[in-house]
Amino acid sequence: MTKGDSFIATTRGIRVAVRAFYLAEQSMPESAQFVWAYQVEIANLGPETVQLIRRTWQIMDGTGRTQQVQGAGVVGEQPILEPGGRFEYTSGTPLGTPSGFMRGAYHMVVRETGEAFDVAIPDFSLDSPHLPSARLH
Repeated sequence: MTKGDSFIATTRGIRVAVRAFYLAEQSMPESAQFVWAYQVEIANLGPETVQLIRRTWQIMDGTGRTQQVQGAGVVGEQPILEPGGRFEYTSGTPLGTPSGFMRGAYHMVVRETGEAFDVAIPDFSLDSPHLPSARLH
């Protein structure tokens, strides 16, 4: 497993930190199959209790082809984050190219008021050792 850099974005007191890992043992470069895991930590640095309701991801490969993924919660959960609370999970994605990147948003609600808002997931690189980086500028 090749460890990547940490990417961080904060929206309305919700900090999202992402780290991607290239999974060499699950990848088959000779068959154009490259696999990454990404670890996400969501921290509530604000004063309100919030709940993650949905997610939206854009996954772009090295050719610019984009796949959009939407769904309820993350990893089968819709975590509630009280002030100071944290939630961590790990997921993954395959690509047909040796590099790419991901971006997205978590769709949250304030528990007390029902107010909906979006939290940015930072753009992050998916870099394998098989080609020059698609690193974000």
